[in-house]
Amino acid sequence: MKRLFKTFKVYDYIILFLIFGLILIQTYFEMEFIGFTQELIDLVKVSAEKSKYWQVGFKMIAVALTIFVSIVIKNILSSFFSSRISKDLRRQVFKKVNEFSSAEINKFSTASLITRSTNDVTQVQRTLLMTVRMLFTAPCMAFFAIRKITISSFELTWVSVGFVILTLIVIITLLIFVLPKFNIMQKQTDKLNLVTRENLTGIRVVRAYNAEKYQENKFNNANNDLTKTTLFLNRVMSLLNPFMSLIMSTMTLTLYWFGATLINKNLLEYAQIVTFGQYSMHIIMSFMFITLMFVMIPRGLVSLRRINEILDTEISIKDGEIDKSENLGTIEFRDVSFSYAEAEEPVLQNINFKVEKGETVAFIGSTGSGKSTLINLVPRFFDVDSGEVLVDGINVKAYKKEVLHSKIGYVPQKANLFSGDIKSNMQLANEDITDAQIEEIFGVAQCSFVERLEDGYTQPVSQGGKNFSGGQKQRLSIARAIARKPEIYIFDDSFSALDFKTDKNLRSALKKYTKDATCLIVAQRISTIKDANKIIVLDDGKIVGIGTHDELLKSNSVYKEIVDSQEKKGSDK
Repeated sequence: MKRLFKTFKVYDYIILFLIFGLILIQTYFEMEFIGFTQELIDLVKVSAEKSKYWQVGFKMIAVALTIFVSIVIKNILSSFFSSRISKDLRRQVFKKVNEFSSAEINKFSTASLITRSTNDVTQVQRTLLMTVRMLFTAPCMAFFAIRKITISSFELTWVSVGFVILTLIVIITLLIFVLPKFNIMQKQTDKLNLVTRENLTGIRVVRAYNAEKYQENKFNNANNDLTKTTLFLNRVMSLLNPFMSLIMSTMTLTLYWFGATLINKNLLEYAQIVTFGQYSMHIIMSFMFITLMFVMIPRGLVSLRRINEILDTEISIKDGEIDKSENLGTIEFRDVSFSYAEAEEPVLQNINFKVEKGETVAFIGSTGSGKSTLINLVPRFFDVDSGEVLVDGINVKAYKKEVLHSKIGYVPQKANLFSGDIKSNMQLANEDITDAQIEEIFGVAQCSFVERLEDGYTQPVSQGGKNFSGGQKQRLSIARAIARKPEIYIFDDSFSALDFKTDKNLRSALKKYTKDATCLIVAQRISTIKDANKIIVLDDGKIVGIGTHDELLKSNSVYKEIVDSQEKKGSDK
């Protein structure tokens, strides 16, 4: 809760103060309104003039309007308050998740992060809204009602106290069964989201393997678990209203029975019993409000705790202090070793090499040799276990991440486009890019297919770029990196979906356009990397060869084996 209170601004406390004041007005006048019932009965008893009835009637209208206005303003203020707090929580969560490295994201899972950013924040908002409205109202209502009944009849007050104690027993019993289930329900929601997300993102694989039934079973298991927990909670909570109705009806009957006895003894008037019953009902209602709060607050606290787990997570990759450096474009690895969390063996061991400005260095090796991991250390998607990664002679850990990333044009292994249009995807790398510049970089990236599109640069892009082929997405991703005009380009197997002709034309144009920039290329095809200034051969996380294509072909058995296997495949075709 401390973190939640930290999000409060000065005007939030002012709003809470105003809401509390309005609730005081509302509950006070609600009790006064009940008092008019007794006044009307007394007027009937003495056969008063009509003018007296009108006076009481006008008072009741004025009080009712006051209650109405106070409730409306209270609801508007409480809605604004809860919405603003949830907006701030969503912003904090989104900002924190953006700072996460791959290690933190893997720790929570994408599905859980989505649930926490949406479902959990909404639950906190709903809890805040109901808490502000009810938690303030309940004690105020109980206070004014108890004040009225103690004045009305001391004997009947003890009847009300007995039923209040019975109400508390019912509430506590229900909460014992309900509270532990809320945390379970949120985890089951995470699991259901995970299964749904996996099925949607891998729908082609599911269909290709006729695995619809298998996925349905996974979904049904997760769905059934969540349904069972939800049904249990709903069934237990469904007992609340009948119990409370029974308690209120029994209390009313008991009050009238005792009240009739007191009337016979001339210790009480009939009008007092009527108003006393209404005051007692308000006391029970206030405890019902508190019951709802005891149900909602724990659920909200579970969601808040899950949000806090994100906000309290220590970022493993922290910002450095250097906010500028020379644009040299040099990269150096000094005795670098790296292993993933909880991995038994390191992925990279004792990596040493240097790339000068303007050089193109390629990395090749078998699957799992550490190629992608190695180049992901440059933009600090991960931090090394030991050794140093230097960019422009400075350890990457010393840079502010924004400054480091501004030096790099990164094309990931899986080409990813963002929803919007083609131009907005280019603006992701360069907000001020012009149509003329887009045309130029599209020529370099071999994106001639854009010219054939009906809407050109404003052609809509669906989520993930699913309305483009793999090769088109790769070329657009490469164009986006070029739009950045960085001093370092990183291509993580970014030419794999291109045919040989397009690959050759793109690399040729790219070489001319980026002649002053440093290029790191991970590739599987020898044809993609054979013209690189240096080729680094990786095997089992270690460098086993550095040299040009011709040099490695003569001296490196691992590289020669890769070349031979590809030539054999080519001849087989």
